[in-house]
Amino acid sequence: MQFRRFGALDFDVSVLGFGAMRLPTREGRVDEAETIRMIRYAIDHGVNYVDTAYPYHGGQSEVVVGRALADGYRQKVSVATKLPCWEVRDRADFDRLLDIQLGRLGLPCVDFYLLHALSKDTWPRMRSLGVLGWAKGAIAAGRFRHLGFSFHDSQDVFKEIVDAYDWSMCQVQYNYMDVESQAGREGVRYAASKGIPVVVMEPLLGGKLVNPPEAIRSLWDGARRKRSATAWALDWLWDQPEVTTVLSGMTTMEQVRENVALAAASRPAALTAEEKSLVDQVRARYREVITIPCTACNYCMPCPNGVDIPGNFGNYNDGIAFDKPEASRGQYAWWRVAFESVKLLDHDVRAACCAECGECEDKCPQSIPIARWMGVIHSVLGEGKAFVRSV
Repeated sequence: MQFRRFGALDFDVSVLGFGAMRLPTREGRVDEAETIRMIRYAIDHGVNYVDTAYPYHGGQSEVVVGRALADGYRQKVSVATKLPCWEVRDRADFDRLLDIQLGRLGLPCVDFYLLHALSKDTWPRMRSLGVLGWAKGAIAAGRFRHLGFSFHDSQDVFKEIVDAYDWSMCQVQYNYMDVESQAGREGVRYAASKGIPVVVMEPLLGGKLVNPPEAIRSLWDGARRKRSATAWALDWLWDQPEVTTVLSGMTTMEQVRENVALAAASRPAALTAEEKSLVDQVRARYREVITIPCTACNYCMPCPNGVDIPGNFGNYNDGIAFDKPEASRGQYAWWRVAFESVKLLDHDVRAACCAECGECEDKCPQSIPIARWMGVIHSVLGEGKAFVRSV
């Protein structure tokens, strides 16, 4: 296993972390025995960072992670979990939620506690409720050791949050397709320049980069040095010294073994100029097969009916470009759950909510027939009809 210094902390972290969001399941519940076997295999082979969160697997993730860390394994790893900011109504909820999480984990203290999914909306609310002062007290009381945050929003918002506090770490979505979206390459470098460790999530874009369509596979096959699609994606991240560790949400023991082996062989600055160019070509090819020419400029937003127009376009495009229709349908279904059940969203963002008012179409610089596409997107992703490439 390879290790990197975790910012200013006296801690060398494995370049591969175990993300507990996509654990193996059986009959709708986490397969506890297999999960424990996978986590302990990873730890036995050098992984020393395990990441979970309040909502993962409906709360089962924290429970099973805690059980996996029995029998002396807790002493071998740093554990991270996350405050579900969407569940916080007042300051008393900070302690209430942390109590629940420590109880699920069966631990008196976690190493890293993250403010989960900070954005331009959640960050001001958390700050106004005094989360930073509360965290200082919780650290002094020994309930967790370090405060960090995970993030889904724009680069400007990311930099604002980075500059607002002396964070122990940040967690961002980053992969060779997301070089410009969310925090992106610029955000990763910005955090690193401030001495903040960068923990990467979604390195394989939710698995979409693992089994590429033929157009992409042919590019990878032309490389001098042969790698799997998974190896290309992970090596691209580990090549960057600004990346501290990469979380992989592993579902099978085969994935654990493969990723552990890749991590052991990884090195920073190992890709050649030719190989970096090839990754750029793959990114460009993926973008060529995108169906709806949305650039996510957000000129169409906000939608008066609450639809996340760029988000729906991106999800639909992903289903075609990555040849992962069920992944896009799953994301579409999750948006409904996130609104109706777990309250992660404060309104329904799906294409189904489009009222065809046409307000957005006058603002779109790409002249996309947005209302027509929204109907198609709902029929394809919400009702299971076949993907189409034009309306």
